[in-house]
Amino acid sequence: MTAPARSLVHDRLATLADATRCRLLLALDRHELMVGELALALQLPQSTVSRHLRVLADAGWTASRAEGAIRWYSLDPVLDEHARDLWSVVRASVEGTPAAALDTERVDAVIAARRSRSEAFFADAADGWDATRTQLYGVRSDLAALLALADPRWTVGDLGCGTGTLAAALAPMVDQVIAVDASPAMLASARARTAACTNVQVRDGTLEALPIADRSLDLALCLLVLHHVAEPLRVLREARRALRPGGRLLISDMRPHDREEYRQQMGHVWLGFDADTLMAWCEQADFIGMRLVPLPVDPTVQGPALFALTATARPDVLPAGTLPGFHIDPERTYA
Repeated sequence: MTAPARSLVHDRLATLADATRCRLLLALDRHELMVGELALALQLPQSTVSRHLRVLADAGWTASRAEGAIRWYSLDPVLDEHARDLWSVVRASVEGTPAAALDTERVDAVIAARRSRSEAFFADAADGWDATRTQLYGVRSDLAALLALADPRWTVGDLGCGTGTLAAALAPMVDQVIAVDASPAMLASARARTAACTNVQVRDGTLEALPIADRSLDLALCLLVLHHVAEPLRVLREARRALRPGGRLLISDMRPHDREEYRQQMGHVWLGFDADTLMAWCEQADFIGMRLVPLPVDPTVQGPALFALTATARPDVLPAGTLPGFHIDPERTYA
């Protein structure tokens, strides 16, 4: 062993020669804790805990991070091999002592107190929690987070992108978004909204003749679009052409309704879609594994109820066990 290496070992041994510092490290080896929590668990003044933590940090034994006005401490997760071996030997002798056993019980109590504070909050806040969460984080922030489930390698087609809201939300999650619309006004809004998204291409085109190359999409989205087109089957066939084999299609649209005024007010061509019609179109467009789920009805909105349909572009070779049928969720009422 070289002289510098021997000196480092001696320094580390000197740091661990203090019983209090060993007790602190033992607690921090199991949990990330604040100074106040360590003082409570080890029954020491906070000033004493802070002083020993400084020594441990200077010797490279602990790591810390700031969170607002609070600093959290833990055993350094990147200790080198020699330090870990040394700590393993010291820990084995320390953790069997009565003091360490009591420390462990009190640390467990501190962690339990954290949980109980959260539980007490939600016990009191349950009735108003939805409103509180919306105020803090926005409407349906939970659904926005689900976009992170998208594969970061995907190319996604936002077919009928409108003002680009979905394209902008998807952009950080995937490799590329191709947003297509035929309305000049919508395209202008979409380009403005996605101007900072370098991986979004906004293209002028119809859904019946997509400006997208064959087999270039991993996911095609048709969200509240299909009821505006004269021939939905043509749109589905175009989506299938643009999807790679095994790529996915997601449609969300209206269930059948009788709002005739929508034809004049908003240019709707279709008053919703029934499951049998969608099944036939998807099969004719060479999709398999279709699944339709009625979406929950929001009592605060005025429009018709919606559904979500997922399907897979028929692969060149079907995986074993693939069922090419159409599935309507049996637990939900469609009509």
